[in-house]
Amino acid sequence: MRMRNQNQRRKRIVQTAAALALRGGVEAMQMRTVAERAGVALGTLYRYFPSKMDLVVAVVTEELDLLETSISRRPPNAETAAGRAVDVLMRATRGLMREPELADALVRSLIMAEVKTELGARITDLLYRVATGTPVTEGEEGALPDRDADDYVLVGSLASIWIFELLEILKGHRDMEQVQQRLEVAAEPLLAGF
Repeated sequence: MRMRNQNQRRKRIVQTAAALALRGGVEAMQMRTVAERAGVALGTLYRYFPSKMDLVVAVVTEELDLLETSISRRPPNAETAAGRAVDVLMRATRGLMREPELADALVRSLIMAEVKTELGARITDLLYRVATGTPVTEGEEGALPDRDADDYVLVGSLASIWIFELLEILKGHRDMEQVQQRLEVAAEPLLAGF
């Protein structure tokens, strides 16, 4: 019972932070405001999320959960591994660009490692499952190789390119069409052996 209450409290905090971010960007996610709106003490909020970046990562992780749910319900139908991977990356890009400040926070968390995050590994895992045609099931790892295996490294390289392309969108140097073209060019040779 206590664990369920803690999970519900955590979920309420993340949803409150996400709602604030959607209305006013990451700047609106002030820890005190999040705590008040979520109905928890500020100390409780800091127990769950020691820093604002931890909270941002939790919000982005929830977005990734939604992406995985979307993919499990409507898998990419391209015939090639590259096509399926690019489909997923473009879905993720469109989702993140609805709130550019969250996308910026994701890129920062992946590049600067301000907080410990598994987001990069989760994105690579998702791409690997899609590239190999393994069904994406919510909360299930399924059929992943050793993270040092060549195939996994190739998929991870595509994920790294995507992160760079996200950064270029955020800087205003690329638009969605350019990013898709660049991802397609990179994905073809990287995933040709799948």
